[in-house]
Amino acid sequence: MRSAMLFCVVPILLAACLLTGATAVPSEDVGAAVRARQWPLQALDVRKAWRTTRGAGVTVAVLDTGVDDRHPDLMGAVVRGPDLTGATTGPGGSCGTWTSTTRRTPHAPSGKHGTAMAALIAGRGHGPNDTHGILGVAPEARILSIKVTLDDDDLLGAGNTICRDAVARGIRYAVDHGAQVISMSLGGGSGSYQGSAAEERAVRYALSRQVVLIASSGNDGAGANRRNYPAAYPGVIAVGAVDRALRPASFSNRQDYLSLVAPGTEIVSAEGRRSYVMADGTSSAAALVAGVAALVRSRYPDLSARQVRRALQRGTTPRPRGERDDAYGAGMASARRALEAAGRM
Repeated sequence: MRSAMLFCVVPILLAACLLTGATAVPSEDVGAAVRARQWPLQALDVRKAWRTTRGAGVTVAVLDTGVDDRHPDLMGAVVRGPDLTGATTGPGGSCGTWTSTTRRTPHAPSGKHGTAMAALIAGRGHGPNDTHGILGVAPEARILSIKVTLDDDDLLGAGNTICRDAVARGIRYAVDHGAQVISMSLGGGSGSYQGSAAEERAVRYALSRQVVLIASSGNDGAGANRRNYPAAYPGVIAVGAVDRALRPASFSNRQDYLSLVAPGTEIVSAEGRRSYVMADGTSSAAALVAGVAALVRSRYPDLSARQVRRALQRGTTPRPRGERDDAYGAGMASARRALEAAGRM
């Protein structure tokens, strides 16, 4: 698992953590092959959903490590928002609350994790007829990139600190700048952290503005299985991970707040400027569900945030035992069925 990203006293974990064979490969070598490895598109029944909508007109805010909009699969899909980490502004910058300075490598890669999540949501592919590279669940949606944490290799040395309220500020920025869906593949669940008042207020603010909030459930289900924030805040759609057999992944957190599950193992996505990565984790699962939410929002823009959440949960595929449990939530996400459930509303 990746090390914690520190927001002062608030630990932030990148939930795509359990990297498997995560060696970046030049896109010209694998761009034509990665599409065939996108098993989540079939598992989520995405192609049938695309007969109705591909996410046009929807903005999905990605609160993460930033998104590299130079990746060929994301060209034209990304709007750059602020860097709220303070890592590039220094004391007195946009974040405002500091305990010490933060150093970055002068030419550190921009948003590896955030780029991967953005591609799963709204990747457009590239090449002849866009047949190469990553195709997101909502390929016509727009990404609003808001940097609230750092990739591991952005940090130099120990004791680096980042503004504690970056996630809360990121949520508010996303709402105020037109996002209809907010994707948060991150979380703090370690130690005694039980969320923050600022984050909870921001969540309530977003829900009051009918913005759909989605977060990863966490990756320590095989261990401490801690409550993970922002996933555990009321109203947030908390997403767990399943494997290719659609069984709950061993690392996926088991909690009573789990809303539903989505593919989270052997997930291929974009990374860096022209490369790809394969990883396991609830981060990917949350991003994929954010894409499904974007499809619902595109097709039925007048639904409330609560109705979209209900459509996602009612639109799950049948559960293994026919009822909700802490490992599976309401069931396995389905783009086609979610749209059908939304239509019935």
